[in-house]
Amino acid sequence: MNVDVSDAALCALADQVGRNALANHQTLVTAESCTGGWIAKTLTDIAGSSSWFECGMAAYSYEAKQALLGVRPQTLEEHGAVSRETVIEMVSGALVHSGATVGVAVTGIAGPGGGTEDKPVGTVWIAWKKRGGYPTAVVFHFDGDREAVRRQTVAAALHGLLDLMN
Repeated sequence: MNVDVSDAALCALADQVGRNALANHQTLVTAESCTGGWIAKTLTDIAGSSSWFECGMAAYSYEAKQALLGVRPQTLEEHGAVSRETVIEMVSGALVHSGATVGVAVTGIAGPGGGTEDKPVGTVWIAWKKRGGYPTAVVFHFDGDREAVRRQTVAAALHGLLDLMN
C-alpha cells in the first residue's frame, strides 16, 4: 500500500470522514485491536467530532472482544483473533453496543512478534458496516515495523469509511 500515512495525511483523512459523516447524518463507532484506539484518536482529533463520533472500543484480549463486542468464544477458538470471522463479529458488535450508524473494526498482527506462517506480521483484517447493512471485510498485508503497520491500518480503515459513507 503506497499511501501517505503521515500525521498530516491521517488528520486530513479523518477530517474528510467527519465532513462526510456530518453531511450524511451518520455517527461512527470504532472497534480496535492492533491499533489500540489510534483510529478513534485520529477521528476525535478533529474539532467538532462530538457531532459525529459516537465511541471507540479498544479490545485487545479475547475476553475484551467477547465482553465489549460480543465476539463468540467459538469464533476465537476456531479462527483466532486475526480472522475475517472475528473482525465481522467485532464491527457488528460495535454497532449493536453503540448508537452509531457506521462502524469500523480492525484486528491484526502489528509485530514485531506474534506472526506465524499462516498469519505473518503485517496481516490485518478490517471490516466496515452500516447499521442494518452487511459487513465488508478485507485482509491487508502491510510492510514495516509496528508503527508502520499500525499507521497503514489507520489509513486503510479511514479510506474504507469514506468509501462506505459515499
